[in-house]
Parts: sequence; structure tokens; C-alpha cells
Amino acid sequence: MKTKKTALYILITYIVMQLCGAFLLRPLYNFYAGQHPTWSTEKLALYTQGWFLFLSMLVALIVSLLFIARDKQFFDNYEQKMPLAQTILWGLVGFVMVLGGQMLGGMIESLLGIDAGSDNTMSLLGIAAAAPVAIFALVVFGPILEELVFRRVIFGSLKQVTSFWLSALVSALFFALLHNDFTHLLLYAITGFVLAFLYHKTGRLLAPMIAHILLNAFVTFIQ
Repeated sequence: MKTKKTALYILITYIVMQLCGAFLLRPLYNFYAGQHPTWSTEKLALYTQGWFLFLSMLVALIVSLLFIARDKQFFDNYEQKMPLAQTILWGLVGFVMVLGGQMLGGMIESLLGIDAGSDNTMSLLGIAAAAPVAIFALVVFGPILEELVFRRVIFGSLKQVTSFWLSALVSALFFALLHNDFTHLLLYAITGFVLAFLYHKTGRLLAPMIAHILLNAFVTFIQ
């Protein structure tokens, strides 16, 4: 029961993080407008969003870790866990698997007439270019937080009551929808499914975290 409450608290924290921009972005924008009166509206907006991403994800991650610190059994939903070295190796292999899955997904989208390139990704990269501090949110805080929510809380909870396949598909779909890029749902869903597989394969959340961090770092710095 305590672990279920911890999972619920983490999910609520993530939802609050997603929604709080409606209340906090405008005051933050006004603050930076006062600090940089010569900046254009576009530059101020991107800079504000960058700092908001950094601060909101950092706070949400810290709050989530505080909840987890009170529940020593939170990561015990898999009794069999791979040794740490093998888990790290699977994280590296998983990064390659995600890239391969996205290439396959891109080919399928191309056959369906969907243009390559994600508006969500390009928007985030534009924010990171204006406010480099956002890179910490995109490459570190975001992946860790999303693995806690989508793999441990959603997939991990569903896996206890249903099959791996259904749990992975449902969690992957939620993962895709929450990235708010409906044109490329397939790419995000494939990524979410591979990350769920890594968690199931190793029994450790570390493996999908490594793959997710490497993926976001690769996309951020390549672009």
C-alpha cells in the first residue's frame, strides 16, 4: 500500500509539473523582461521557457526522490535484477535499440506520407539554444523523471496485474501522448516500448534511464 501511494504521489507531482506553466510562465516572463528590457519578445519567451523547464523539472525530480526516499521497497517490484555491470551494458545497447526503432518508425511514417522532423523536438532545441540551462532538463532531469513516471509508475504498476505486452503498449502510448506531438506518435511509442523492455529485461530502472539520457543527449547535441 505504501508503494502504491508513492507511485500515486510521483504521478501527481508529474501532472502538477505539466500544468503549472499556466500559472508560472507569465510571472517568470515578466521578471526576465524587467531584467533584459532590450530583448525581443521571441527571445524572452524562449529564455523564459528554458528556465521554466529547468526549474520545474528539477523541483519535480527532487520532490519525487523525496517520496521515494520514504519508501525503501519502491524499486522492489522485480525480484530478479541483473548485476549492475550488465544493466549498464543493456542501457548502452538499449540506446542503439531505440535509434534502430526510430529509424524503422521513420521509414513507416515516410511510407504513410508523414514528413520527417518533430515539431516538439525542434521547439525544445530552440528553447535550449536560447537558454542553455534547459539542456540539463532535456538531457538529465527529464529522462530520469519520465522513467520514474512512465516505466516505474505506469508500466511497473500495470505489469503487476497484466502481461508485459499490454503493460508496455499502454505505458508507451501514454509516453507518446504526453510528448504532445501527435504526428509522430509512432516514434515516441516505439521509444517507450523499447524503454519498457529494458526495464523488464534487467529488473532495474537504471537501464532505461541510461538509454533515455543517451538518446536525448544525442538528439540535443547533434542538432
